Amino acid sequence: MKVKKAVFPVAGLGTRFLPATKSSPKEMLPLIDKPLVQYVVEEAVASGIEQILFVTGRGKRSIEDHFDISVELEAHLYDKGKDRELSRVREIAEMVEIFYVRQRQAMGLGHAILCAKDFIGNEPFAVLLGDDIIDSERPCLRQLIDVFENRNCSVLALEKVPLENISSYGCVKADQLEERVFDVVDMVEKPKREEAPSDMAIIGRYVLTPRIFGILEQQEPGKGGEIQLTDAILKLSREEKVYGCLFEGLRHDCGDKLGFLKATVDMALKRDEFRVEFESYLRQRLG
Repeated sequence: MKVKKAVFPVAGLGTRFLPATKSSPKEMLPLIDKPLVQYVVEEAVASGIEQILFVTGRGKRSIEDHFDISVELEAHLYDKGKDRELSRVREIAEMVEIFYVRQRQAMGLGHAILCAKDFIGNEPFAVLLGDDIIDSERPCLRQLIDVFENRNCSVLALEKVPLENISSYGCVKADQLEERVFDVVDMVEKPKREEAPSDMAIIGRYVLTPRIFGILEQQEPGKGGEIQLTDAILKLSREEKVYGCLFEGLRHDCGDKLGFLKATVDMALKRDEFRVEFESYLRQRLG
């Protein structure tokens, strides 16, 4: 079965970016000239996703507005003859079919995914976290979907991270099957360095089978009193295979201030309109 639906959990408060996120969602922070979440939506569309569900919360209305038609703005751009800008604005509203559901309580990532049960039905689906921006020739999600279509089981995006940072991630113990494909045999949510089973972290891309919903419905709160998706996937792995894909590409953790700054520099240097002058500026500043 093809993966055509994706879930975007965007109900978080974005406290690491306060006060910028006091009235504006973290997902709408601009990376050059697009909000973070648009980069991830574009990745999903490029991977073959046809329908997206945003799991939202209070204060997230601007996400809905961004992906909606803006009659007043389009009329203004048309009147001013700004055809290029008009085309870019229209493309945002037309790129994919989008739906919304409200997560009324902040009960963790697992609970956010459970909110998508009726939307997903009995289909495999993708989950994308809006603060992981992945720069790659072949979309990261597409790499996971390729593994899914070959093996028909859930697939997690994996990245090797320094062990001193492993406590910030879900971590896997896994047996290598192919160059970048692993059989996941165990998972630990945010382990201490000395307890980590490997240096491979689970990052914000998943392809899951609908069987995960039955597990999430019975899931007890884990770390932080939240329903942890990692705990549910571990239970799923005892019922059916779960694979990991060590994706090719560069991930920017834009949920972290330093990661966001690095992403801004890297993405700017990739743009022809900025690269030469911006690189010159950086060299001057760095001496």
